[in-house]
Amino acid sequence: MEEQDSPRPGIAGFFARHRLVALIAAGTGLFGLLGTGAVVAGASTSPPQAPAALRVQTTPSQTPLPPTSRPAPAAASTASRLRTCSVAGLAADPRLANFQAQVRNATTGEILFDRGGDTASRTASVLKVLTSAAALSVLGPDYRATTTVVAGSEPGTVVLVGGGDLTLSRTPSGAESVYTGAAHLDDLAAKTIAAWQADPARPPITRLVLDSSYFGDPGWEPSWNRKELVDGYMPEITALEVDGDRDNPARNTSARSDDPIGRTGQAFADALGGSVEISRGTAPDGAAELASVQSEPVSTLIKQALIVSDNALAEMLARLVAVESGAGNTFGALQKSTVGGLASYGIDTTGILIADGSGLSDNNAVPPSYLTQLFVKINAGEGNLGVIFDGLPVAGGDSGSLSYSDRFTGDNAVADGSVFAKTGWIDTGYTLAGVIHAADGTPLTFAVYALGDVGDNAKQAIDTITAGFYRCGDNLSNT
Repeated sequence: MEEQDSPRPGIAGFFARHRLVALIAAGTGLFGLLGTGAVVAGASTSPPQAPAALRVQTTPSQTPLPPTSRPAPAAASTASRLRTCSVAGLAADPRLANFQAQVRNATTGEILFDRGGDTASRTASVLKVLTSAAALSVLGPDYRATTTVVAGSEPGTVVLVGGGDLTLSRTPSGAESVYTGAAHLDDLAAKTIAAWQADPARPPITRLVLDSSYFGDPGWEPSWNRKELVDGYMPEITALEVDGDRDNPARNTSARSDDPIGRTGQAFADALGGSVEISRGTAPDGAAELASVQSEPVSTLIKQALIVSDNALAEMLARLVAVESGAGNTFGALQKSTVGGLASYGIDTTGILIADGSGLSDNNAVPPSYLTQLFVKINAGEGNLGVIFDGLPVAGGDSGSLSYSDRFTGDNAVADGSVFAKTGWIDTGYTLAGVIHAADGTPLTFAVYALGDVGDNAKQAIDTITAGFYRCGDNLSNT
């Protein structure tokens, strides 16, 4: 049995005793107020109505209009993680001059840090990463450049035909040049002599024709500073060349000559023995091949090019990509061939400008954002891109351009063994781009440019902010 309330006096008692009546009355009053509000609103927003006698009256028998459906609310956006590890102070280092950079989480692809990341700028030798990626796409990792010798059209004549192998060495077989595993000119000469003497009807070899037509002229990109040749960083780029045209085949940095084709021809003539006249020309169509030698595969050449930033090898790869893709055989073909070779990776190449294969030209331009995206694929070993990762210098490593005594020193040594990156240096800028295995275990991809009026100490500023990225990991803040 429910407990009953005691009777209440006055108005309260009335409402308690007559609750149903009170509720009906209240509802009627509220309806009236709402009706009045609707009328007032109608008077201010609706067009004038006809007099009451002329209005059409709606009867209860008419079908009511269906209720208007309300739009579903938009899905709530996912909140971004609040990151608190800032490198803003490091980014303001004046040694970085005109600073650009981008950092991504290599697993999620999220951009963690960005300063001008979509602006295409000169890359210095970091461009070798793009050249290598294009070579893997167009040539494939197993491609080898071939140098051949064919019979000439005149009696006693052989033609040395360059196939773009700048690693071909004039050092004796069994001795190594800077290019480990390179083919040797004396081996090619021995094979040529054996094939020539196999036909007793042939007279002795008395004339040598040099055919370097596989690569077109000029051999020197107009925007390069000619001192790079004398200082030993860049040769003339020809299809017939030995040891990257170094004066000293055993040294990475060694002065180059003004005539790499002539140097190669003389070395081959000496290996043939006897008195041989040397001239230049092209091989006859359909000429019989006497002998050939091949370079190391592209996979090896890429590693050799990246670890010490070898300009000659990078230009060799870029030009072979141009020739094999059908774009042409000159510097002018590299924009089409390199960008075309990168297309298979599915990353937007807008803004990329290619003047050479090595990055020596100020006319190259690549956004840092392109590099961070490409390095995501390199870090994952997508396709054949693992070849590039395997060739990257390592901070504090045993060899390569990040093992030098002025890189990742002092407090920056905290990142030793965890930064895998390509270095870059030209007179107008320093760059670094690659992969960081951060302190918190997060793989990061990054690209840093210090451009403009920079000194040698820009390298240390780049190392410092890169070490900052390493320390922050996925907690890296963009502010």
